Amino acid sequence: MGGSDKITIGTLRAAKRERRKISMLTCYDYTTAKLMQEAEIDSLLVGDTYAEVCLGHSTTLPVTLEHMVTIAEAVRRGAPSVYLVGDMPYLSYQVCAEEAIRNAGQFMSRAGCDCVKVEVDRRLVKIVEAMSSATIPVMAHLGLKPQSIQSVGGYRIQGKTASAAAAIIEDAHMMEKAGAIALLLEAVPSEVAAIITESTELPVIGIVSGPDCDGQVLVLHDMVGYGGGHPPRSVKQYAQLHDPLVNAFRSFAKDVSEGAFPAAENSIAMDSTELAQLRRMLSTGRSNERGETGRRA
Repeated sequence: MGGSDKITIGTLRAAKRERRKISMLTCYDYTTAKLMQEAEIDSLLVGDTYAEVCLGHSTTLPVTLEHMVTIAEAVRRGAPSVYLVGDMPYLSYQVCAEEAIRNAGQFMSRAGCDCVKVEVDRRLVKIVEAMSSATIPVMAHLGLKPQSIQSVGGYRIQGKTASAAAAIIEDAHMMEKAGAIALLLEAVPSEVAAIITESTELPVIGIVSGPDCDGQVLVLHDMVGYGGGHPPRSVKQYAQLHDPLVNAFRSFAKDVSEGAFPAAENSIAMDSTELAQLRRMLSTGRSNERGETGRRA
């Protein structure tokens, strides 16, 4: 995909039909969004992982709706052509359908998102149905749901047993019937992800869910070795930025402490004529000031 044409849900559906894989990364700022669009990433997820990797929280729960929408606005400005997904934060959609619709609408109308992502199972199927009926495109997030880690005891693989896997597969079909336009599967066995992907017309994005999904998403900070959050052990790192960044920061601190920075080429020089005039003005001003002070004394 990539290129300058706007990527839509139609583009993603066509990619699924044609067996072309979809690339997705998390993104939290304008500058990185520009780089990702230049690199022809198909879709960007403004993830609530921002709470962990950028704000330093131990979970995704503290980030607010206003914060998420503001970030999504910045990402959209940086990457107008990608398929943009806004991640609805904790308790912004679980309370009632009316609140879910109102809050999701902020991502759509203010930030220009193409859809919103919600962490769900069959207990929230009515919420997804109501949002879809209200013209809110929904990506249903199944499997490991980070907003619910307290109830499952941490970041654990989901669907390892036959009964648990069957429940996830059933939930996926229920979300499709409820009107979801895409699925995201997190930390489920590859076999389960393959069954869901083959049995639905919806684009299926995976994270630690095997190679058979229609697309793959990674958290930016995980894939570039930038630290923060809860990177899965199996994540593939495409760069290791920790050491180069620390070394750059250390070199800057050393140059400043030793007076090596800024050098002449890093500074602004005044025109010599203007500098001479400035010095005369300052000298005259100091003489007048001393004279006036002396007379008062």
